[in-house]
Amino acid sequence: MQLSDILKTDAVKTITSSTSKKRLFHDLADLAQNCYGFNASDVVDALLDRENLGPTGVGHGIALPHARLKDATSVRGIFLRLEKPLDFDSVDRQPVDLVFALLAPDTAGVEHLKALALISRTMRDPAICAKLRANSDPATLHAILTEVQSTQAA
Repeated sequence: MQLSDILKTDAVKTITSSTSKKRLFHDLADLAQNCYGFNASDVVDALLDRENLGPTGVGHGIALPHARLKDATSVRGIFLRLEKPLDFDSVDRQPVDLVFALLAPDTAGVEHLKALALISRTMRDPAICAKLRANSDPATLHAILTEVQSTQAA
């Protein structure tokens, strides 16, 4: 599995400001609906339900919200770069500016975990995060995220 398999070019966006985690989930849901055809309200509910189990802010300004959806047929990703960092109840209490959301089918099992591990490995790389933070163009952000994997595979 590669990030290019789960992340469409148009599922990458820079957001100028989001006022709360819930508002951010609505932004993610709108993008999920536009890019993948998911029901936006189902996405928000699923992300909020997962977040209630524990915050998905993993530290260093990164959040990896994820959820399972009954209508999903494959694992899909959404990446948002926030120009204004947002409080996300992260483990290190630092605000978040890089958000990689993962939406998976209810039945995904191992596929969901593999995708989450791949995203986590990618987002733990300080050089990648620095490049993501230095760019705001969605096509460039997508290229940074997807080319990383192909160079790691080589």
